[in-house]
Amino acid sequence: MMNRRTAIQAGVCGGLGLSLGDMFRLQSQGGDAFSMTQGKTLKDPKALSVIQLHLGGGVPQHESFDPKPESPVEYRGAFGITKTNTGEIFSENFPTTAAVADKLTVIRSMVGKIPDHATATYHLFTGYTPTAVIDFPQMGAIVSHELGKRGELPPYVAIPNNHSFAGGTGFLSSTHGPFELNADPAERNYKVKDFSIPERVSMQRFDRRKTAREIVEQKIRNLEADPTTLDTMDDFYQQAYTLLTSQESQAAFALDGETEETFELYGRDVVGLKGPDNRFHPKGLAEKMIVARRLVESGVRFVTVTYGSWDSHVDVQRDCLDQMPALDHAISGLITDLDRRGLLDTTIFWVTSEFGRTPKINNTSGRDHWARNYSMLVAGGGFSPGLIYGASDSIGGEPARDAVPLENLMHTIYHQLGIDANKELLAFGTRPIEIIKDGKLVKGLLS
Repeated sequence: MMNRRTAIQAGVCGGLGLSLGDMFRLQSQGGDAFSMTQGKTLKDPKALSVIQLHLGGGVPQHESFDPKPESPVEYRGAFGITKTNTGEIFSENFPTTAAVADKLTVIRSMVGKIPDHATATYHLFTGYTPTAVIDFPQMGAIVSHELGKRGELPPYVAIPNNHSFAGGTGFLSSTHGPFELNADPAERNYKVKDFSIPERVSMQRFDRRKTAREIVEQKIRNLEADPTTLDTMDDFYQQAYTLLTSQESQAAFALDGETEETFELYGRDVVGLKGPDNRFHPKGLAEKMIVARRLVESGVRFVTVTYGSWDSHVDVQRDCLDQMPALDHAISGLITDLDRRGLLDTTIFWVTSEFGRTPKINNTSGRDHWARNYSMLVAGGGFSPGLIYGASDSIGGEPARDAVPLENLMHTIYHQLGIDANKELLAFGTRPIEIIKDGKLVKGLLS
């Protein structure tokens, strides 16, 4: 049975010489890529959501999850080690994360491609290196496209905003881009930008404006040669209207109901060493991570959180002392909180950086870019807990065992979400593009 909207569209399309079948074909594309091949959908996906904590700049593997205490000092650096609750070792910078290591999967043999920030970040977020011919969609956009919404909230949210090097929706419709907070949850007067109806506009007046817009849009539709353009606008308007008027949706972004115990768990008051020039010293990670948890708890599919600046060409020790205490507490706090709430089994937590740092400390006490081997941390969503996967060589410069190309890890994350990473989407109406090219499932990472 046709609803009112479909009936109106059918009449408009008829006036344009399009059949009802033509209309449905147009709607299936919606200005978007569509499936070229039938993807394999898992009947029982292990994960429903992803939280990606991105540490832009290149986190040093030696000072985090792959310390080399037996190496010469110019390789191992200034920090000692801490024992994890599984008997492994992390850098001493991560004592609280070490206490939840039995819930983590640490990959010490990641392999990137190019040690350049822009190119490597794009690769990390999309699975492809950039080309002049085609722009590829971010993983969050793919998840939005393939799985859609789980409730009123957008399927993809960026806290506080989309990373500048991370690309966007690529050849997918812009409706699959991230909803950006453009606000810092740690600020005293934190409020998501443009998230409330202006005080001078009553709810009744707001509803009248929405109705008026719909009437005007319908008049435009009578002249519009491609009604699918307005379908996309409808999605934007409806999503905005829902966010502006739904108390449940707005509550997901708020921190009012959180306890002091929760803020303490995530390390709200933990601060690092202020360097002499106060260059970094970022704050607010605890609040960002709590909002991320609230969002997946409310049905958001994919959340990205960005934190810090990790391009430590000079004085890597100072940068670690400044940023890692808050990072340590935020990681362990989120893992503990997700586990307590029964969300860890269905939420993939992924700590990323576009590459690692050089094995040898340079003459300015820093480490430079290094994509040939680095570490990543994953947890939940069917990944094997308490696992150290792969190994680097004695100085942390090359994979010594079980190398994991980035495409393989992304393929595995898609698999856990029930998305066939080999599926082809038809970009620009003519060109088949695999969600991930040449990626393989890493079964050894999974429970």
